[in-house]
Amino acid sequence: MTLLTQRPAGQDTLSPNQQLLPLTAQANALDHLEIGGCDVVELVARFGSPLYIVDEVTLRTACQQYQAAFEQYYPGPFQVLYASKAWSCLAICALVSQEGLGLDVVSGGELVTALQAGVDPARIYFHGNNKSAPEIDLAIRTGVTLVVDNDWELEQVCRGAEHAPVRIMVRFTPGLDCHTHAYIRTGQRDSKFGFDLDALAGVFQRLAQRPAVQCVGLHAHNGSQIFALEHPQDLAGILVDWMAKGMAYGLPLTELNVGGGLGIRYTTADDPPSIAAWVQTVAKGVASACQQRQLPLPKLLCEPGRSIIGPAVVTAYTVGSSKVIPGVRTYVAVDGGMSDNPRPITYQAEYEAVLANRLGAAATETVTVAGKHCESGDILIQTAHLPPTVPGDVLVVLATGAYNASMASNYNRVPRPAAVLVHASEASLIVRRETYTDLLRQDCLPSRLAP
Repeated sequence: MTLLTQRPAGQDTLSPNQQLLPLTAQANALDHLEIGGCDVVELVARFGSPLYIVDEVTLRTACQQYQAAFEQYYPGPFQVLYASKAWSCLAICALVSQEGLGLDVVSGGELVTALQAGVDPARIYFHGNNKSAPEIDLAIRTGVTLVVDNDWELEQVCRGAEHAPVRIMVRFTPGLDCHTHAYIRTGQRDSKFGFDLDALAGVFQRLAQRPAVQCVGLHAHNGSQIFALEHPQDLAGILVDWMAKGMAYGLPLTELNVGGGLGIRYTTADDPPSIAAWVQTVAKGVASACQQRQLPLPKLLCEPGRSIIGPAVVTAYTVGSSKVIPGVRTYVAVDGGMSDNPRPITYQAEYEAVLANRLGAAATETVTVAGKHCESGDILIQTAHLPPTVPGDVLVVLATGAYNASMASNYNRVPRPAAVLVHASEASLIVRRETYTDLLRQDCLPSRLAP
C-alpha cells in the first residue's frame, strides 16, 4: 500500500495539516509522482536537485480554511497572520497576502521581504526577543505593529515614540507547558520570550503614562507542533484575564494574539487536529472568557506557520551511493541533507519518503536515508520503507515546507536548493539555486593573502 492509497476519500475536504502529501499529489501514467499537474521527475530534470516543490493549491487551501473557520466560529473581528519564520520568501509572502493573511515577522530581513512582497504594513506584526535598535527604527518608520518582548525593547520604543506614535502589543509568558520538543516550547515560565507575569502590572503602569505608545493588545504563545487542544483553550482565559487588568490601567487593549503552534502530520503515526478544530477551540475559548467577564470581544489574532506551509512542500533529491552493513542497516545517500533540512539533526524530527520515479512499487526494504554532509548525524530518515533503490532514483521527502528552506545553510559550502511553485501543470521558479559564485560573493580576501 502506498501513501497515496492510504489517503482517505474526499481528501479535498480535509485539513492540509492532516495529510502527508500535498492535496494535488497523484500518480501519473508513468507511475511518477505528480504535484500541481507537474511530474516531479521532470521537475528535477529541469531544475536540478535538491528541489523544494511548493503546491499552490495546498498552500491556498490552508489559508482559506483558517479564514473560513474564524468567520464561522468567532463573532468578532479577526486577523490571521502567517508566521513567516516558517519560510520567508517573496512568493510565499505575496501568496498568503493574496488570501487575506497578514504576516508575523521576527527580523528586519523578514520585514523587508514582506514589504517588498506588497504586504500591507497594517497587517504586519514584528516579534523577537532582541530586536536591534535599527530594526525597531525600521518598524516605527514603516508603521508596522511592534510586539514588545522585554524592558529594553520597551525603553527603545518609548524613545522612538517621542518622534512618532508607535503601535505595540505586549508579549508575556503565560506559564503553560505544552508537550512538544523543548526547543520549540515558548509558553512555560522559563522562556527567553516575553515579560514574566509578575512584571506585567509594572509594564501596564509605565505604558499608561506614555500615550504616544499605543498599546493595542497582548500576545502569548505556547509553542510549536502541538496536537493537544486544551493548550489554546487555557491560553484564551489567561489572555482575557490580563486584558481586563490592562484595561483597568486605561490601556486601549482591543487585540489578543494567541500565537500559533498547530501541528502537522509528518508520519503516518501523527494525528493532529484539523485547522477548523483548532480555530473553533481558540475562538470559543476567547468568546466564552469575554462573556464570563462581561468584556467586549477583542480583535482575535493567530499566527500559524507550519500548518500553512509545511504540508504544501516536498523536497526532491537524487539518490547516489548506498552502503549495506549486513545484519545492521542499509544506508541510502541523497544529494542533500542537513544543509537543506536541519530539523532531524536539530529536533530529532521524523519524516517519510517516496520514490517519485516508481511511485507504485512495493516498499520491500527498510533503509536509512543519509545526507551527503561530513557529519555522522546527517540523517534525514532513520527508518524509511522504500522499494529497492538505485543511483538516479528521485527520492521525495514529504511535508518539508516549514523550517527547511528557512533554516537552510551552506554547511560544507553546499549551495542552497532552488524552489518552484507548481499549479495547473505549470512550474514557476520562486527561489534560484545558489551557485559556487554565490558562495564566494561575500568573502573578502586581503591582498597580502592573494595568490
